Amino acid sequence: MSPDPWPVAPELPTPIIMDQQWTDAVFLHWRIPEAVAAPFMPPGVVPDTFEGSAWVGLIGFRMQGAGLGRGPGIPYFGSFNEINVRLYSREPDGTRGVVFLSLDATRLAVVLAARTAGIPYVWSRAGFRGAGAVEPVAGVVPSGELDGPRAGYWVRRFRGGARSDFAVAPESDAAATDPLSLHLTARFGLHTRFRGRTLYVPNTHTAWPLYRAELTQLEDQLVAAAGINVEGPPESVLFSPGVRTQFGRPRVLDSGS
Repeated sequence: MSPDPWPVAPELPTPIIMDQQWTDAVFLHWRIPEAVAAPFMPPGVVPDTFEGSAWVGLIGFRMQGAGLGRGPGIPYFGSFNEINVRLYSREPDGTRGVVFLSLDATRLAVVLAARTAGIPYVWSRAGFRGAGAVEPVAGVVPSGELDGPRAGYWVRRFRGGARSDFAVAPESDAAATDPLSLHLTARFGLHTRFRGRTLYVPNTHTAWPLYRAELTQLEDQLVAAAGINVEGPPESVLFSPGVRTQFGRPRVLDSGS
């Protein structure tokens, strides 16, 4: 049996600032030119490419039990649906991250708090369609026909009117361990602008249990609203039952990076 292709998550710098559970994650990705992604990168990082292209992702998941530090999840405010549009970044030393263009969430207090930290959250109505299609303990999707479990998300923004509606059917016998799938999901931090400086906020989690999926619904305006135009169906469609993650102390990128 071949070794697990997932990279080992780097050690998380203390203190732990947040603990979260991400479940029923749907990943849709399109190939875009590197030059399209470059203007969205914070100072000190560049687009992280795969086979000569940058990638833009539309990702939906259910945040569950988010809490500060190592403490318990915050009631009500710690659980909500999140749908984000994101790009992928790389520092000169090779550190890889995510650059969020938007993150739609249903909790106004969370949105306001995150925006003060430079994270581009948007207050929206959003919902999850379907049931958990994969048992996290077993780590496999029960075998079945295409008309079996689905997972999807819908978004309606309060301001601007942008909306999205997408869903997938996970494939029961198609674990996704190829290099592209790992490139798009094996990310252990985010890059963001904050008060004129670039921050890297690290996180850690076990390997996503990833499965290929068939796209069953897609009507999206969020990617275009973020300033990127894509055409046709996504090139990569993935599903995961989820992971638990923790965030550590941010660091400021050197001005000369």
